[in-house]
Amino acid sequence: MATEAFRPTAESLLSLYRRLLRLHGPQQWWPADTPFEVAVGAVLTQNTNWSNVERAIARLREAGALDLQTMLALPRARLAELIRPSGYFNIKADRLRELCRFLRREGGLEALAERPLETLRPALLGVRGIGPETADDILLYALDRPVFVIDVYTRRLLARHRLARGDEDYETLRRGFERALPPDVAMFRQYHALIVEHAKQACRKRPLCEQCGLARDCPRRAD
Repeated sequence: MATEAFRPTAESLLSLYRRLLRLHGPQQWWPADTPFEVAVGAVLTQNTNWSNVERAIARLREAGALDLQTMLALPRARLAELIRPSGYFNIKADRLRELCRFLRREGGLEALAERPLETLRPALLGVRGIGPETADDILLYALDRPVFVIDVYTRRLLARHRLARGDEDYETLRRGFERALPPDVAMFRQYHALIVEHAKQACRKRPLCEQCGLARDCPRRAD
């Protein structure tokens, strides 16, 4: 088991953020019309790419099913069919139904927005099928909470820039960001989105260092 070793300085994280911002410019992310759509997208994006999520969201929108009550009323098989483009559609249909039941019990996203983060995050993590990344997507992008989302792209970029080992657990990385940086929702959103964009363009699983605007200062390039 990895020990907690990720304690970056504010200077190191802000430096990386500013370089990403200069390179890619401001990002408009998360693409959604409503907080509920953000929550749905957070479930659908598990184990797939965003283009597949967009196709599934479009099918839900065309069916008039992008609201809590309508989605709850859909038969499971119908919901699964609508979200088929996102992959693992039967599992995700069950997870969406669990999330919707939770939201109904709690009075919807509007009621959740009034709850303190100290109880809200554990409550989301208690929903079957909602792991830390999905919960934090919902907290940051739907409920405007300063929670830093850790994904495979964040882990990869930090490791290549020698800011983390790469084997730290989710909570260690999340806490490292939140300790070092001010609790700024807008910056957390931008930072996460910039990391995703950089991973798509250059910092891939097999990196395209020759196309990377950060390559000159990247320790991995010297390996």
